[in-house]
Amino acid sequence: MAAPKSQKKVLLLCGDYMEDYEAMVPFQALLAYGVSVDAACPQKKAGDVCRTAVHSLSGHQTYCESRGHNFALNATFDEIEVSKYDGLVLPGGRAPEYLAMNKSVTDLVEKFVTSKKPVASICHGQLILAAADSVRGRKCTAFPAVKPVLIAAGAHWVEPETMASCIVDGNLITGATYDGHPEFINLFVKALGGSITGSSKRILFLCGDYMEDYEVMVPFQSLQALGCHVDAVCPKKTAGEKCPTAIHDFEGDQTYSEKPGHDFTLTADFESVEASTYDALVIPGGRAPEYLALNENVLKMAKHFMESGKPVASICHGQQILAAAGVLKGRKCTAYPAVKLNVVLSGATWLDPEPIDRCFTDGNLVTGAAWPGHPEFISQFMALLGIRVSF
Repeated sequence: MAAPKSQKKVLLLCGDYMEDYEAMVPFQALLAYGVSVDAACPQKKAGDVCRTAVHSLSGHQTYCESRGHNFALNATFDEIEVSKYDGLVLPGGRAPEYLAMNKSVTDLVEKFVTSKKPVASICHGQLILAAADSVRGRKCTAFPAVKPVLIAAGAHWVEPETMASCIVDGNLITGATYDGHPEFINLFVKALGGSITGSSKRILFLCGDYMEDYEVMVPFQSLQALGCHVDAVCPKKTAGEKCPTAIHDFEGDQTYSEKPGHDFTLTADFESVEASTYDALVIPGGRAPEYLALNENVLKMAKHFMESGKPVASICHGQQILAAAGVLKGRKCTAYPAVKLNVVLSGATWLDPEPIDRCFTDGNLVTGAAWPGHPEFISQFMALLGIRVSF
């Protein structure tokens, strides 16, 4: 994933079985905003991968875990120099349990904290802060199970009112879970000296069961972090209901693999939503578009945004919906390669996604091939929306 030119550079400290969202959402959001992000893991080098974990609260006494995506590192831990970075991000998940026992990790974190550079830590990431003796006398929150460790480490524990709660104390930003990413990322951007303009936009997401996990949550929370009002709807579902998602990954086979992802919570009712009240539309990929493309009300919604010239961003298999809506004729666009047939038969000019993170803008339409292209996909969509992050 190529990062845009940036005035700011941050480190994302990774480990096997870090939480899937808590690594990728801040990673790709910050890249989309123009921040350079190095992702590094002890005992691994650039090009290696970390396996991630999907943690979900499913009504039981604690969260459940399943396999997530494979996260590709772009930096080598042993080459990290704190002086070259403006800030640090610590994802949660299970990785912090063993990273907190690694002296090279705790020494690194202590240097960031004592140098007063912004440090953003979420969920179980605060275990590392505690081990680095970096929370003594500081207000912080975390996933509730981390409370005893933080108190023992001398922190002033702040009980999270919701799982989206975040707390700031000086250069330290802490969050309870990935539900709080919009505020968590927004606070970190501001701590880096960033300012956001043009963000008072209303954006609608067109969702369905087994849409791709990253392709809904990364742009959804990235746009919320910018201050946009973002709603997510699904046919035959109402606000508060959930869509199960699918994890599509590239693991060396002839096509992508699929694993169960997080459950994504909808924020509005499809049947009563007024498309005319929104400034833009986002269509995630995954398997959902295959059947959403058969729904006349879905196609009508897609036509409204395209024909009115409002910004539309569609990724991966999402272009199946646009093709079925008859709005791609004469357009230039890309998609996941398996969707090329849909795009070409709809009268569009096919643009090869080589490499797979390529994205293109044609008029009011941004198209991308797959989730590795999110930084460019979101950045191009921001340009159409008139949203800018400056440092």
